[in-house]
Amino acid sequence: MEFASYLAGEPWSDHPKCTHSLLASLARMVNDFSSDDSRSQLAELTPTVIGLTSNDPRLSVLIALRAATSALPVSSADRQRALAVGILSCERALLDLDGRISEEASEQVARAFALAPDADAWAREFVAALGFGSTAKFVKQVSPAIVRTAVEGIAHACVSDTDMRLRVMLATTIDDCVAYLHRREPAATLVTGAPRTAVLDKPAG
Repeated sequence: MEFASYLAGEPWSDHPKCTHSLLASLARMVNDFSSDDSRSQLAELTPTVIGLTSNDPRLSVLIALRAATSALPVSSADRQRALAVGILSCERALLDLDGRISEEASEQVARAFALAPDADAWAREFVAALGFGSTAKFVKQVSPAIVRTAVEGIAHACVSDTDMRLRVMLATTIDDCVAYLHRREPAATLVTGAPRTAVLDKPAG
């Protein structure tokens, strides 16, 4: 993110104005939890985050949703429950903001829950009993907690490809932001590089 601030012509900072704050937070955490070898490979993503910012609350929801669905299948049981509640909260926030959930988001959620059915069932019972908070609170307080839990979930998962999963989570989240901002406000984005997608869904164990 410091390199991104430099490329964008901003003062040197790991909190550049050119990148959405939650996306920048995700990038910093992925960097911190990656190995030295993998960290050097993250540099190629730096130009792609420049210009990816908006005050639209939907962007925070989409970032949190991608992080949570990426981490859910391989996280520990406790984190799975937290992430599953986070995913349902993302769905509710999208419903509040748009009155609907896109087909892409629905498929994303379905794929993640298919690999963690117990967490899905537990989360639905939990929210049925306690309900949801406000969308404003979700965007400000809950979405950063979801992203942090997701990164830690992958970083501490019992899998051999932690670095790869962290990179894919970040790259795919960047792709989500690019796609959304191109649809909503194309003049506000500066994007380079081709989309990077990969499927790395494998149950923890």
